Amino acid sequence: MENSLDLKQQWEAFKLENPKLRIRDAARALGTAEAALVATTVGNTAIRLKDEFPEILQGVEALGKVMALTRNDNCVHERKGVYHKVTFRGSMGLAVNPDIDLRLFMSQWASGFAVNENNRKSLQFFGKDGEAVHKIYLTEDSLEAAYEELVAKYTADDQKAPLEIAAAKVAATEVADEEVAVESFQKSWLALEDTHDFHGLLRTYALSRTQALRLAPEGHAFSITPDSLKAILHKASETDLPVMVFTSSAGCIQIHTGLVKKQVETGPWFNVLDPDFNLHLRTDAIASVWLVKKPTKDGIVTSIEVFDDKGEIIVQFFGKRKPGIPEDENWRFIANELAVVS
Repeated sequence: MENSLDLKQQWEAFKLENPKLRIRDAARALGTAEAALVATTVGNTAIRLKDEFPEILQGVEALGKVMALTRNDNCVHERKGVYHKVTFRGSMGLAVNPDIDLRLFMSQWASGFAVNENNRKSLQFFGKDGEAVHKIYLTEDSLEAAYEELVAKYTADDQKAPLEIAAAKVAATEVADEEVAVESFQKSWLALEDTHDFHGLLRTYALSRTQALRLAPEGHAFSITPDSLKAILHKASETDLPVMVFTSSAGCIQIHTGLVKKQVETGPWFNVLDPDFNLHLRTDAIASVWLVKKPTKDGIVTSIEVFDDKGEIIVQFFGKRKPGIPEDENWRFIANELAVVS
C-alpha cells in the first residue's frame, strides 16, 4: 500500500501545493510515514539500499566530512565530521569521536535509501514505523566519488520490494505513584555509580522518566522554567563553556560535545547555528524542563532534560565530561545558579 501509485500521486500534488513543507511533516499531513514517501521516489531521486546497515555505516568513513542528522518531532541535531571508529556488538553500535559521536540501536533500523534531491545527496535510514532514525548528508568537503561507490556496493537487488511499515509503538501507561516502592527507588537512585545505569533503574521500578523525576530523592530533580534553559545556554555561549547535547530517535542517540556559540530564536524555534553543529529545538512543544542530579563514581552529574507533553525526552544537556573525570564545576555552577524552579 505504501508504494502505491495513489500515494505517489498524492505526494507529487502535495509538494506542488506545499513546496516548503518538510517531508516529515508532509507524511503526517498525508497520514503516512516518511519512509513511505521516500519509497515512492525510488527509480527517480532515491535508491533502495540493502539492509546491511552496520556495513554501510562503517563504509561512511571513506566519504570524509559529512553531516550527521538525528531528530525527533521537536529537536533536530546536526553535526559535521568523519565517521571514524564505527563498531558493533550484536545489535548495538558505537561511534565515539570528538565530532561524530553516536549510540546506535540497530534492532530499530528497518530500511535505507540513497537520496539525491535537488543535487543534495544523502543516506537516509528509517525504523520499523517508517520514521527516520538517522540521516547522513554530503557536505562540500565530502568525497562524492566515494559516496557513489558506497551506494553502488549496497544498492538493493530488488528496488520494487514493498516497504513493510509497522504501527508506531503506543506509549506505556504509568503505574500510579502509590504503587511504586518509592523509598527503595530513591535508595537505588542514590546508589547509582554511572549515568548509564539510570535506564536500568527505570526498568526495575517500571517508571517513566518524568515519573522518576517526580519521585526522585530530595534535592536530585527540580522542574525548572524553559527560560532557565535558554539562560543556561546563553551563559555557556558567553563564557565559551563546552557542553554535551544529546538528541535521540528510536534508533540513534547523537551527541555534540563542544561550544554552543551562535544562538538564534526564530518563531518557536531555538537554534544553535555554529559551523559544525546546528540544533533546532521547538520551544512551543516543551511541556517540562528538569534539572537532574545523578550520583556516579566520579561525583554528581548534572543534566538539563527537556520533555514533551507525552513525557518523551526531546533533548538533554550536560557539562563536558568523560568517565573517570568529574563534572565541569563551571557547568554545575551555571546550571544551579540560573535554574529557576517552576
